Amino acid sequence: MNLFDLTGKVAVITGSTKGIGKAIAERLAEHGAKVVISSRKAGPCDEVAAAINARHPGAAVAVPANISSKDDLQRLVDESRKAFGQIDILVCNAASNPYYGPMSGIGDDAFRKIMENNILANHWLIQMVAPEMQARRDGAIIIVSSIAGLRGSPVIGTYGISKAADMQLARNLAIELSPHNIRVNCITPGLVKTDFARALWETPEAEKRSSQNTPLRRLGEVDDIAGAAVFLASRAGAWITGQAIVIDGGETIT
Repeated sequence: MNLFDLTGKVAVITGSTKGIGKAIAERLAEHGAKVVISSRKAGPCDEVAAAINARHPGAAVAVPANISSKDDLQRLVDESRKAFGQIDILVCNAASNPYYGPMSGIGDDAFRKIMENNILANHWLIQMVAPEMQARRDGAIIIVSSIAGLRGSPVIGTYGISKAADMQLARNLAIELSPHNIRVNCITPGLVKTDFARALWETPEAEKRSSQNTPLRRLGEVDDIAGAAVFLASRAGAWITGQAIVIDGGETIT
Protein backbone atom coordinates (compact mmCIF):
# COMPACT_ATOMS: atom_id res chain seq x y z
CA MET A 1 0.00 0.00 0.00
CA ASN A 2 1.16 3.51 -0.87
CA LEU A 3 0.49 5.39 2.36
CA PHE A 4 -0.01 8.65 0.47
CA ASP A 5 -2.34 7.34 -2.24
CA LEU A 6 -5.60 9.31 -2.39
CA THR A 7 -7.16 7.52 -5.36
CA GLY A 8 -10.94 7.49 -5.03
CA LYS A 9 -11.02 10.33 -2.50
CA VAL A 10 -12.76 13.67 -3.05
CA ALA A 11 -11.39 16.84 -1.47
CA VAL A 12 -12.98 20.27 -1.10
CA ILE A 13 -10.43 23.05 -0.56
CA THR A 14 -11.53 26.60 0.23
CA GLY A 15 -9.37 29.51 -0.84
CA SER A 16 -7.73 27.29 -3.45
CA THR A 17 -7.09 29.66 -6.36
CA LYS A 18 -3.71 30.83 -5.08
CA GLY A 19 -1.09 30.37 -2.40
CA ILE A 20 -1.34 27.57 0.12
CA GLY A 21 -4.82 26.46 -0.92
CA LYS A 22 -3.87 26.12 -4.57
CA ALA A 23 -0.74 24.15 -3.71
CA ILE A 24 -2.77 21.80 -1.48
CA ALA A 25 -5.28 21.21 -4.28
CA GLU A 26 -2.51 20.51 -6.80
CA ARG A 27 -0.70 18.06 -4.53
CA LEU A 28 -3.87 16.24 -3.50
CA ALA A 29 -4.70 15.80 -7.20
CA GLU A 30 -1.18 14.51 -7.89
CA HIS A 31 -1.78 11.82 -5.29
CA GLY A 32 -5.01 10.69 -6.93
CA ALA A 33 -7.76 12.77 -5.30
CA LYS A 34 -10.58 14.54 -7.09
CA VAL A 35 -10.48 18.19 -6.00
CA VAL A 36 -13.03 20.98 -5.79
CA ILE A 37 -11.49 24.42 -6.34
CA SER A 38 -13.26 27.24 -4.54
CA SER A 39 -12.83 30.94 -3.84
CA ARG A 40 -15.01 34.02 -4.26
CA LYS A 41 -14.52 34.64 -7.99
CA ALA A 42 -15.48 32.18 -10.71
CA GLY A 43 -12.72 33.11 -13.16
CA PRO A 44 -9.73 32.15 -10.99
CA CYS A 45 -11.52 28.96 -9.88
CA ASP A 46 -12.03 27.94 -13.51
CA GLU A 47 -8.38 28.68 -14.35
CA VAL A 48 -6.95 26.58 -11.52
CA ALA A 49 -9.35 23.70 -12.20
CA ALA A 50 -8.47 23.77 -15.91
CA ALA A 51 -4.74 23.68 -15.14
CA ILE A 52 -5.18 20.68 -12.84
CA ASN A 53 -7.36 18.90 -15.41
CA ALA A 54 -4.71 19.46 -18.07
CA ARG A 55 -2.33 17.37 -15.95
CA HIS A 56 -4.90 15.02 -14.41
CA PRO A 57 -7.95 14.78 -16.69
CA GLY A 58 -11.24 14.92 -14.84
CA ALA A 59 -9.63 15.54 -11.46
CA ALA A 60 -10.97 19.03 -10.73
CA VAL A 61 -14.13 21.09 -10.77
CA ALA A 62 -14.62 24.75 -9.92
CA VAL A 63 -17.31 25.89 -7.48
CA PRO A 64 -16.99 29.57 -6.48
CA ALA A 65 -18.26 30.43 -3.01
CA ASN A 66 -17.96 33.25 -0.51
CA ILE A 67 -17.10 31.80 2.90
CA SER A 68 -19.05 34.59 4.63
CA SER A 69 -22.29 33.21 3.15
CA LYS A 70 -23.75 30.05 4.68
CA ASP A 71 -25.90 29.60 1.57
CA ASP A 72 -22.79 29.77 -0.63
CA LEU A 73 -21.05 27.16 1.48
CA GLN A 74 -24.05 24.84 1.32
CA ARG A 75 -24.07 25.25 -2.46
CA LEU A 76 -20.34 24.43 -2.48
CA VAL A 77 -21.03 21.19 -0.63
CA ASP A 78 -24.05 20.33 -2.80
CA GLU A 79 -22.24 21.01 -6.08
CA SER A 80 -19.20 19.02 -4.92
CA ARG A 81 -21.40 16.01 -4.21
CA LYS A 82 -23.16 16.46 -7.54
CA ALA A 83 -19.83 16.46 -9.37
CA PHE A 84 -18.04 13.65 -7.53
CA GLY A 85 -20.65 11.87 -5.41
CA GLN A 86 -19.19 12.46 -1.95
CA ILE A 87 -16.72 14.45 0.14
CA ASP A 88 -13.92 12.56 1.88
CA ILE A 89 -11.52 15.40 2.66
CA LEU A 90 -12.30 18.97 3.68
CA VAL A 91 -9.55 21.59 3.79
CA CYS A 92 -10.68 24.84 5.44
CA ASN A 93 -7.99 27.17 4.11
CA ALA A 94 -9.76 30.44 3.24
CA ALA A 95 -9.39 33.22 5.80
CA SER A 96 -9.55 37.00 6.16
CA ASN A 97 -7.45 39.63 7.87
CA PRO A 98 -8.79 43.08 6.93
CA TYR A 99 -7.04 44.92 9.77
CA TYR A 100 -3.36 45.46 10.61
CA GLY A 101 -2.69 47.28 13.86
CA PRO A 102 -3.32 47.17 17.62
CA MET A 103 -6.56 45.68 18.87
CA SER A 104 -7.39 49.00 20.50
CA GLY A 105 -8.02 50.40 17.03
CA ILE A 106 -10.02 47.66 15.36
CA GLY A 107 -13.63 48.42 14.51
CA ASP A 108 -16.51 46.09 15.24
CA ASP A 109 -17.12 45.25 11.58
CA ALA A 110 -13.50 44.18 10.98
CA PHE A 111 -13.41 42.19 14.22
CA ARG A 112 -16.64 40.45 13.33
CA LYS A 113 -15.48 39.69 9.78
CA ILE A 114 -12.29 38.03 11.04
CA MET A 115 -14.18 35.88 13.53
CA GLU A 116 -16.94 34.92 11.11
CA ASN A 117 -14.70 34.10 8.14
CA ASN A 118 -11.92 32.40 10.08
CA ILE A 119 -13.97 30.44 12.64
CA LEU A 120 -17.69 30.41 11.95
CA ALA A 121 -17.32 29.54 8.25
CA ASN A 122 -15.15 26.54 9.17
CA HIS A 123 -17.75 25.45 11.74
CA TRP A 124 -20.49 25.70 9.11
CA LEU A 125 -18.59 23.69 6.51
CA ILE A 126 -17.67 20.96 8.94
CA GLN A 127 -21.29 20.70 10.07
CA MET A 128 -22.27 20.28 6.43
CA VAL A 129 -19.81 17.51 5.54
CA ALA A 130 -19.48 15.59 8.81
CA PRO A 131 -22.78 13.64 8.58
CA GLU A 132 -21.82 11.84 5.36
CA MET A 133 -18.35 11.11 6.76
CA GLN A 134 -20.00 9.68 9.87
CA ALA A 135 -22.23 7.49 7.73
CA ARG A 136 -19.20 6.08 5.87
CA ARG A 137 -17.06 6.02 9.04
CA ASP A 138 -14.23 7.76 7.21
CA GLY A 139 -13.09 11.32 6.71
CA ALA A 140 -10.25 13.82 7.09
CA ILE A 141 -10.79 17.47 8.00
CA ILE A 142 -7.89 19.92 7.91
CA ILE A 143 -8.06 23.51 9.14
CA VAL A 144 -5.26 25.85 8.11
CA SER A 145 -4.44 27.88 11.22
CA SER A 146 -1.30 29.99 11.87
CA ILE A 147 1.48 30.45 14.40
CA ALA A 148 -0.23 33.81 15.02
CA GLY A 149 -2.55 31.73 17.18
CA LEU A 150 0.34 30.61 19.40
CA ARG A 151 1.69 33.99 20.50
CA GLY A 152 0.71 37.60 20.91
CA SER A 153 1.17 40.31 18.30
CA PRO A 154 0.89 44.10 18.36
CA VAL A 155 -0.47 44.18 14.80
CA ILE A 156 -2.39 40.96 13.98
CA GLY A 157 -3.84 40.20 17.40
CA THR A 158 -7.44 39.65 16.29
CA TYR A 159 -6.33 37.38 13.46
CA GLY A 160 -4.27 35.45 16.02
CA ILE A 161 -7.30 35.03 18.26
CA SER A 162 -9.25 33.54 15.36
CA LYS A 163 -6.43 31.14 14.54
CA ALA A 164 -6.10 30.04 18.16
CA ALA A 165 -9.84 29.33 18.10
CA ASP A 166 -9.36 27.17 14.99
CA MET A 167 -6.94 24.98 16.94
CA GLN A 168 -9.50 24.52 19.69
CA LEU A 169 -12.19 23.89 17.08
CA ALA A 170 -10.08 21.02 15.75
CA ARG A 171 -9.49 19.61 19.23
CA ASN A 172 -13.17 19.71 20.17
CA LEU A 173 -14.34 18.25 16.87
CA ALA A 174 -11.71 15.52 17.09
CA ILE A 175 -13.24 14.43 20.38
CA GLU A 176 -16.73 14.40 18.88
CA LEU A 177 -15.92 12.86 15.50
CA SER A 178 -13.06 10.45 16.17
CA PRO A 179 -15.44 7.65 17.29
CA HIS A 180 -16.71 7.76 13.69
CA ASN A 181 -13.16 7.46 12.28
CA ILE A 182 -13.09 11.12 11.23
CA ARG A 183 -9.81 12.89 11.89
CA VAL A 184 -9.70 16.64 12.48
CA ASN A 185 -6.36 18.48 12.55
CA CYS A 186 -4.83 21.91 12.06
CA ILE A 187 -1.84 22.87 9.98
CA THR A 188 -0.18 25.85 11.65
CA PRO A 189 2.15 27.65 9.23
CA GLY A 190 4.71 30.29 9.95
CA LEU A 191 5.43 33.00 7.39
CA VAL A 192 4.94 31.55 3.91
CA LYS A 193 5.70 33.38 0.67
CA THR A 194 2.16 34.03 -0.51
CA ASP A 195 0.26 37.10 -1.69
CA PHE A 196 -1.51 37.13 1.69
CA ALA A 197 1.83 37.96 3.38
CA ARG A 198 3.54 39.75 0.50
CA ALA A 199 4.32 42.91 2.49
CA LEU A 200 6.62 40.88 4.74
CA TRP A 201 8.79 39.35 1.99
CA GLU A 202 8.38 41.13 -1.36
CA THR A 203 11.80 42.83 -1.23
CA PRO A 204 15.12 41.07 -0.54
CA GLU A 205 15.59 43.23 2.54
CA ALA A 206 12.13 42.38 3.90
CA GLU A 207 12.63 38.67 3.26
CA LYS A 208 16.00 38.70 5.01
CA ARG A 209 14.54 40.57 7.98
CA SER A 210 11.57 38.19 8.22
CA SER A 211 13.66 35.02 8.02
CA GLN A 212 16.73 35.93 10.07
CA ASN A 213 15.34 34.56 13.34
CA THR A 214 14.11 31.32 11.77
CA PRO A 215 16.48 28.39 12.46
CA LEU A 216 16.21 27.14 8.86
CA ARG A 217 17.02 30.70 7.68
CA ARG A 218 14.31 30.83 5.05
CA LEU A 219 10.62 31.57 4.72
CA GLY A 220 8.12 28.87 3.90
CA GLU A 221 7.11 27.86 0.40
CA VAL A 222 3.57 26.75 -0.36
CA ASP A 223 4.67 23.15 -0.92
CA ASP A 224 6.06 23.05 2.62
CA ILE A 225 2.44 23.27 3.72
CA ALA A 226 0.87 21.22 0.93
CA GLY A 227 2.97 18.19 1.82
CA ALA A 228 1.55 18.21 5.33
CA ALA A 229 -1.98 18.32 3.94
CA VAL A 230 -1.32 15.25 1.80
CA PHE A 231 0.06 13.49 4.87
CA LEU A 232 -2.93 14.35 7.06
CA ALA A 233 -5.46 13.47 4.36
CA SER A 234 -3.94 10.08 3.56
CA ARG A 235 -3.45 6.71 5.22
CA ALA A 236 -0.07 8.00 6.40
CA GLY A 237 -1.85 10.26 8.90
CA ALA A 238 -4.51 7.76 9.96
CA TRP A 239 -3.60 7.85 13.69
CA ILE A 240 -3.39 11.64 14.02
CA THR A 241 -6.31 13.70 15.25
CA GLY A 242 -6.88 16.85 17.28
CA GLN A 243 -3.40 18.16 16.57
CA ALA A 244 -2.00 21.51 15.48
CA ILE A 245 1.08 20.68 13.41
CA VAL A 246 3.44 23.65 13.37
CA ILE A 247 5.33 24.19 10.11
CA ASP A 248 7.44 27.31 10.55
CA GLY A 249 11.10 26.54 9.89
CA GLY A 250 11.61 26.46 13.65
CA GLU A 251 10.49 30.05 14.28
CA THR A 252 8.43 29.28 17.38
CA ILE A 253 11.24 27.34 19.09
CA THR A 254 13.58 30.34 19.24
